[in-house]
Amino acid sequence: MGRATVYFQKMVQSNAPKRKLQSPHGNPPLKRKRKASVNTFKKCATEADSREKGNSSQKSLPKKQLTHNRNESQKSKPFVKTSSLFKNNPDIPEIHRKAVQQVQENVFTTESFSELELHPHLISTINTVLKINSMTSVQKQTIPVLLQGKDALVRSQTGSGKTLAYGIPLVQSLQGMESKIQRSDGPYALILVPTRELALQSFDTMQKLLKPFAWIVPGVLMGGEKRKSEKARLRKGINILISTPGRLVDHIKSTECIHFRRTQWLVIDEADRILDLGFEKDIAVILNALNAERDTRQNVLLSATLTEGVTRLADISLNDPISISVADEIQNGLKPASQTDRQASSSSNRMDQENFAVPEKLKQYVVMVPSKLRLVVLAAFILEKCKFEKHHKMIIFFSSCEQVEFYYELLLKVLSGGLETKQPEHSSISSAHLEFLRLHGNMDQEERTEVFQEFLKSKTGILLCTDVAARGLDLPQVTWIVQYNAPASPAEYIHRIGRTARIGCHGNSLLVLAPSEAEYVSLLASHKINVSEIKMEKVLSSLMKDDRFKVHRPGRKKSCGMDPQEVRERATVLQTKFENHVHSSEGTVRWAKKALQSFLCAYTTYPRNLKHIFHIKSLHLGHVAKSFGLRDAPQNLTALPTAGSKKKTKGRPKRSDLLKKTHRKHRLAEILRSEYSSGMDTGVSKVKRKRKQRKPGSQQIPT
Repeated sequence: MGRATVYFQKMVQSNAPKRKLQSPHGNPPLKRKRKASVNTFKKCATEADSREKGNSSQKSLPKKQLTHNRNESQKSKPFVKTSSLFKNNPDIPEIHRKAVQQVQENVFTTESFSELELHPHLISTINTVLKINSMTSVQKQTIPVLLQGKDALVRSQTGSGKTLAYGIPLVQSLQGMESKIQRSDGPYALILVPTRELALQSFDTMQKLLKPFAWIVPGVLMGGEKRKSEKARLRKGINILISTPGRLVDHIKSTECIHFRRTQWLVIDEADRILDLGFEKDIAVILNALNAERDTRQNVLLSATLTEGVTRLADISLNDPISISVADEIQNGLKPASQTDRQASSSSNRMDQENFAVPEKLKQYVVMVPSKLRLVVLAAFILEKCKFEKHHKMIIFFSSCEQVEFYYELLLKVLSGGLETKQPEHSSISSAHLEFLRLHGNMDQEERTEVFQEFLKSKTGILLCTDVAARGLDLPQVTWIVQYNAPASPAEYIHRIGRTARIGCHGNSLLVLAPSEAEYVSLLASHKINVSEIKMEKVLSSLMKDDRFKVHRPGRKKSCGMDPQEVRERATVLQTKFENHVHSSEGTVRWAKKALQSFLCAYTTYPRNLKHIFHIKSLHLGHVAKSFGLRDAPQNLTALPTAGSKKKTKGRPKRSDLLKKTHRKHRLAEILRSEYSSGMDTGVSKVKRKRKQRKPGSQQIPT
């Protein structure tokens, strides 16, 4: 990331003057406004207006007075400059790709849970509490294998019911133990998940499964919670422990009461995401802690995609596992997956992992949008689906936390609360409330949990988020997934769209691409992912349904149909409202620049094999700035710290310097401790305060 940032800074410094010259915003505001108003007035004036302008009395006036009268009259007449948004944009290319047949899984089977040898109370809970009657394909294949006590490597599409695939045999196994489980026994099962939201969701599922078996206690550990309360729960006893890897390693190192003497199950869910987040070393620590206290246990590894990292993790954590791949077209059953077999079929595995399974009832779309129009197209799409059509629940993915925060505030103020209607006859449309929520990794855990639960229970709403919500989360009734920033890999694309069309439901996804990124569609097609194109003009035409963006001119008739010129005018009105909000204070301008910088930094981090599609040199800085509500390309982006760079600005000292500094602080603390001290005030802050108070020539206080 350091090299990417340096490269980005050089690009900004070298290209900034050029971008400014290319930008249509380089002229002085007054001059630009006057010119645009005259052109627009000429284009949109009626024949009657032109006759009035052309009468002899007006021509006889002096030139200065004529110009003054014209300007005064135009102040009272509304006009819209349509050239700034729709001029000098790159051509939108035609998408040429072969129609591909997507790999699709049959989600549901005809078999019911009653056909399995499960406890009657467990079957009743599945049918009544979870309201599930028939098994999914992955459950049909996985549950019998796990009931036999074998290890398993499970690969299935996201949203196919993998949580219950391991949860049901886990509960069946623990409730049927000869000696009844006691809470004080500690964990019998350990479930590792990548994110806090998935930990909460898995905990909720396990609680429902355990309703008839109240003596088995589930528990959750995750970052952001108080360690003290977690330690108290560990002392009382947790039998099924659900945790994120980092927090569990923290407790292994610092909490004495945690042990794995009776742990019989290890489940690693969303294994590929755990590795992507950099938890590989933490997984190694956890496996060593488990192996040190117990030799044998049953291991389950679950993932929607099979990467080299997942295969490597399977080698070290699974013991002669059964490989279950529901999407495998050639071998759609169970097969032994020993290490030698996996090595022999490594090339075929690579091919298999590229052809991702897509839910059958998921419709995928793509829209090509020039950079300047991205913001208004996104806003028009939100209004179309969540205000005019109603009953839609939408998730919008961004590439950085700063973008989520910025667009959340901007869309909330302008689309939901910042616009007032002047026409009472349209109050019913405009009063429809848009509920915006946000979710990203920089939020406090309490707020993240609150947002997650609120969106989980709501029937409508728009969630703006990063990839923290891209894996494993089962958010019911989500009808649209919008990828405002393209994902870094087809696998990530699959995980994002997997938040909709879950367990056989209908769903839709929309991918927003710039014209320079059109080749990404062909890349998806090479992985058997088929997307259909929606035209940008069709998305913008939804603005015709909301008269808040109408340009009111005296003597103008009501708009008939979808006039392209009026659609452009309304889009410009909406863009102007966004820009007015951004430029309403220095704080919002600074925040927009930070969000823009975070987007550019994220753009430089696309993998090397995608650089020919996503290269920062293909971006027009002035046009991209427009999508953040900025009127001009900023010149001082490199001076703005982003959330990701705050830690880096301090600079990490060398290990030897750090030890010397720590030793010096401890020594100074010992010197400053007096006979009146309680011995508890030797912290670094106290030391620094006393150090500042001491003069250079003063004597040290004796101990």
